[in-house]
Amino acid sequence: MPVPDPATKPARKRILTGDRPTSEAFHLGNYVGTLANRVRLQDEYETFLLLADLHLLTTRTTDLEEIGHNIHGLVLDYLSAGIDHAKTTIYLQSLVPEVLELTWIFMSLVSVPRAQRIPTLKEQVRDLKLESASMALLAYPILQAADILMVKGDLVPVGKDQLSHIELTRETARRFNDFFGPVFPVPEGLVGQVATLPGLDGKAKMGKSLGNAIFLTDDAQTIERKVMSMYTDPTRIHATDPGHLRGNPVFMYHDAFNDDREEVEDLKKRYRKGKVGDVEVKRLLAQALNRFLDPIRERRASFAARPGLVDEIIREGSARAREECRRTLAEAREAMGLTYFRDATTVQVTR
Repeated sequence: MPVPDPATKPARKRILTGDRPTSEAFHLGNYVGTLANRVRLQDEYETFLLLADLHLLTTRTTDLEEIGHNIHGLVLDYLSAGIDHAKTTIYLQSLVPEVLELTWIFMSLVSVPRAQRIPTLKEQVRDLKLESASMALLAYPILQAADILMVKGDLVPVGKDQLSHIELTRETARRFNDFFGPVFPVPEGLVGQVATLPGLDGKAKMGKSLGNAIFLTDDAQTIERKVMSMYTDPTRIHATDPGHLRGNPVFMYHDAFNDDREEVEDLKKRYRKGKVGDVEVKRLLAQALNRFLDPIRERRASFAARPGLVDEIIREGSARAREECRRTLAEAREAMGLTYFRDATTVQVTR
């Protein structure tokens, strides 16, 4: 039986990206690392944005009642940051149950030793102090492969630590195509070139649980309070002492968010010479951050004031994503010869 040609694809390349709903809000590190890039790419690529609630279960099985609240908050952050739901398909993973069947198909193509070689597996077991990896955690990259390939994603924006996951996706796509026929594209990982923002305390990692993050939802007074407590140059005792810019979080934030470049360069020049104190540098940073966040806060308030908007976006996006997955799954079944029974709900492959 003829197999559908995967070359019959949309004119624009597709991106699959997403987030686990572990929190209800994004912080500035998330914005620099992912959100800003997604806003930019949505005009160039057909983008699918995944709310990965099934992935959340790989490492967490308690306090699940807050997931719905977190999902609602993340979607509002998407919209307020500039994600256009008319351009980007925002969908909830658990509302596309067909992805689990595709995952099961892919699991038959991946050996246990191969899955265990994913570097992040051991890191998560260690960091989360788990006795061992659950079957869900072991299969995490395979479900991720199904997420990507169900929409025939071409590019997957990831951090460098996730490239091993993308390589498993590439291997799975090639293995399926070699065994059964050319159904899936072989996607590429897209690693951003944006520098990582440190936490307010100078630590490399920023996070809600660490208490060292500024969130997109923080009000102006909270921003001022957090900025004034920021870590700066520990070798600088007095305002008249020459200061160091390298590794100084305050100036890293100025570089990332202060739109007044002349002000930033003047502050740097005076800081190096010991002619400006940390209080002034931080006060101007707080003003710059509030200038940056004001339109985001305004958009969020506007979207939040529309009852049912988030539910509608998720419902419509999930319906579209599910249609894509059903079509892809039908192609995979046909390529495998699993056509011995069709019911009324099976999507027919278009030739």
